[in-house]
Amino acid sequence: MIGRLNHIAIAVTDLDVATLQYSGALGATVGERQDLIEHGVTAVFIELPNTKIELLCPLGKNSPIAGFLKKNVSGGIHHICYEVNNIKAAIIKLKSEGARILGDGTPKIGAHGNPVIFLNPKDFNGALIELEEIG
Repeated sequence: MIGRLNHIAIAVTDLDVATLQYSGALGATVGERQDLIEHGVTAVFIELPNTKIELLCPLGKNSPIAGFLKKNVSGGIHHICYEVNNIKAAIIKLKSEGARILGDGTPKIGAHGNPVIFLNPKDFNGALIELEEIG
C-alpha cells in the first residue's frame, strides 16, 4: 500500500538557524516558508535528490509541535511521510487492520496541497507516520 518515502520531518526550535544549517554547512536547497495554519506549524522543505526533509516549528500556542518541543527541547525527528495512491482506500485498509488514525480520521490538506492523515504512533513502533496521497 505505501509507496515512496516522501519526507522526514524534524521539529526545530529556531527555523532560521535550522535552514541556515542546511543551506550553509550542508549545502542543500532550501524552499520557502509555509504557514500551515490548519496543522499549527510553519514548514520549510529541504530538497534532496531522493527525498525531502521538512523542518517544522510551532505556529500558534496550540501547535502540536510546541508540545513535542517541550518534551524534546533540542528538537528531533517528528514524523515520517510515505506516499499512497489513494488515501481513502488506505484509510479503509488501515482501519480494517486495527490501525488508528489521529484526529477525526478525515484527511486534511498538507503542505504540498494533497490530502494527508497521521497514524497513531502506538500502532507503528512508536513512529508517527503521515500518509500523503500522490495519485
